[in-house]
Amino acid sequence: MSSIFVVKSSCMQLNTSVFEEFPLLTTSRLLLREIQLQDAKQIFAMRANGRVNQFIARTAMQEPQEAESLVERVKNAFEQQQGIGWAGILRDSNEIIGTCGFNSIDYYNLRAEIGGELSVNYWGKNIALEAVGAIVQFGFETLGLHSIEAKVAPDNRGAIYLLEQIGFVKEAHFKDRIYFGETFHDLAIYSMLRP
Repeated sequence: MSSIFVVKSSCMQLNTSVFEEFPLLTTSRLLLREIQLQDAKQIFAMRANGRVNQFIARTAMQEPQEAESLVERVKNAFEQQQGIGWAGILRDSNEIIGTCGFNSIDYYNLRAEIGGELSVNYWGKNIALEAVGAIVQFGFETLGLHSIEAKVAPDNRGAIYLLEQIGFVKEAHFKDRIYFGETFHDLAIYSMLRP
């Protein structure tokens, strides 16, 4: 079941046929596939690690059921054509090493927000660069986005470096934008326009 979302009074619209069957993406080292309920155990292990969350305003997962609920939310977002969440799998194994995707899609403005996380065992190996690059390419070339944004903690140098390598530029810096852990935190917005 495919639907068309008309943007403004023009004929610009997103390619919603991508929601008819979950889009698989591949890179030299990764298979990016749909997040499934059986992935919850690996997602829990990743999100229970405090280092993965150090720049994200969320607490580490405490119970495996939290990961199961997350998987259901991601699957529902895809079914409702409001987001696409991929599990990053090493091509030579079945191990999930991260998740990434479009957390939300703004049909009216042809814009989506990208976000993700990577197991600490794979930091510094340019794997996130592969995954984000493939998803950005899909967003522009297949989904038909005009722009993609990423919300990032200004002190998350690794994420900012990755975004800038792909071509994102800093669009905004909000002071004390997030209240978490009994303190306020700044938030930066990086974005990229369709090349």
